[in-house]
Amino acid sequence: MSLLERVRNQGETEAETGAPAAGPASPPAPQGSRLAGAVTEAAEKQEAQRQAAAPSPAAKAAAPAAGPGWRERAESARQQEQRHTTHPQYSVIKSQVTQALLEEYSDVSKAPRDTLVAKIGELTGAVLEDLSISITRNDRQRLVEQIVNDILGLGPLELLLKNPDITEIMVNGPDQIYVERQGRIHRYPAHFDSNDHLMQIIDRIVSSVGRRVDESSPMVDARLRDGSRVNVIIPPLALKGPTLTIRRFSKDPFTIDNLVEFGTLTQEMATFLRACVRGRQNLVVAGGTGSGKTTTLNVLSGWIPDDERIVTIEDSAELQLHQDHVVTLESRPANIEGRGRIGIRELVINSLRMRPDRIVVGECRGGEALDMLQAMNTGHDGSLTTVHSNSPQDTLSRLETMVLMAGADLPSRAIREQIAAAINIIVQQARLRDGSRRVVAISEVQGFDGEKVLLQDIFVYQQEGLDDDGRVIGGFHAVAEPKSLPDLKAMGEPVDPAIFHDPQPSAADSAA
Repeated sequence: MSLLERVRNQGETEAETGAPAAGPASPPAPQGSRLAGAVTEAAEKQEAQRQAAAPSPAAKAAAPAAGPGWRERAESARQQEQRHTTHPQYSVIKSQVTQALLEEYSDVSKAPRDTLVAKIGELTGAVLEDLSISITRNDRQRLVEQIVNDILGLGPLELLLKNPDITEIMVNGPDQIYVERQGRIHRYPAHFDSNDHLMQIIDRIVSSVGRRVDESSPMVDARLRDGSRVNVIIPPLALKGPTLTIRRFSKDPFTIDNLVEFGTLTQEMATFLRACVRGRQNLVVAGGTGSGKTTTLNVLSGWIPDDERIVTIEDSAELQLHQDHVVTLESRPANIEGRGRIGIRELVINSLRMRPDRIVVGECRGGEALDMLQAMNTGHDGSLTTVHSNSPQDTLSRLETMVLMAGADLPSRAIREQIAAAINIIVQQARLRDGSRRVVAISEVQGFDGEKVLLQDIFVYQQEGLDDDGRVIGGFHAVAEPKSLPDLKAMGEPVDPAIFHDPQPSAADSAA
């Protein structure tokens, strides 16, 4: 009799008698003997892997001294590790449960989730009884949860995605999972069963947004349902196995008050930026990878008036604008035949025909920079975008390089004139050594002198050192009064000039 038939018979017996059906006193000897060897071997292999991955006494001795809150962090890590501890016979149990589930549901994706979860619980109980495994109620509940996550969800990633403190998830093959928490990277005590298991989870993610990943197309960008950004690269390009990176964003978008509280910028800087956005200045948010550009762009976009038509253009839709009149465009990769690709540049060109009041480009990284500059110079002022760069001056050089990538045969002088006429404000962000994120400069483009674009810092962040806990010490300072104040006043967004002359007090630098 198959496992599925036994579960059905057990349910019928319970329905007739009102009591759970009694299981066999002991499983058939031949089946138990066949499973015993495999189970023992699997358990010994997992124990050997855990011992090999455990840090040596020397490594423990070299670990940094415990900082404030180390007891809470240690307890949290212990609970997470306990929750991810896999039963020695987990692979055997999951295999039998999955096989029995597929016997009843030919297409699991079409069945109601509640029904599947209940069925998985029944099948898990039957398998445990069949293998004569006795575990506590909590362990059984955790085992069922792990099986549900593997079959219906994203496996070991499910618990990570429910943790609001985790901002980045990095999977380096099936055996390594790292997370970023409060700006610092930690190894996470979980793993995938195999490369195939990890690939199943990846396929589940990318297929949900109509994309694919295989050997012919081994790189892909996608997103989760909550808007988290996903990047995947698989063999043969990733030599150590499928590599998955998930950039998470807050479920409730951060506001400017949050950024001020985090120490990302000061209230005076926020006041100036708000006037610039509402006064239809063109802004570029620049910074390195993971510096918080998208978060800041989201906050700046929130100041766009509700009566304006906004067109957002991104590779993967991440912006969370609260306005009603928003058109969201997303690029499309080529299909399996190598056709049908629609890039950011094509979307920017098309957006000009959509009567936008504002154009918000998630990131300029190529020839679309030329079309973005032209849009800013042809009546679509007040637009915003982000650029990868290390300083405001580097941002100008990057924009010039990206314009050349468009294939336009333009002299450098013409490109620089275009940049000077289009860009008004550069907001430079950085991720500091302690993992905190700061707006390290707000700079104004003040014209073109015939050779180079003139740039003037308005606010800067100066780092002074590190405290005993390794946190950055520094402060924000006003440097100069922007030349755009009369223009902002004319647009109905006056700014008190005093905030650009009075020395700014050092911000209390708490970890972001």
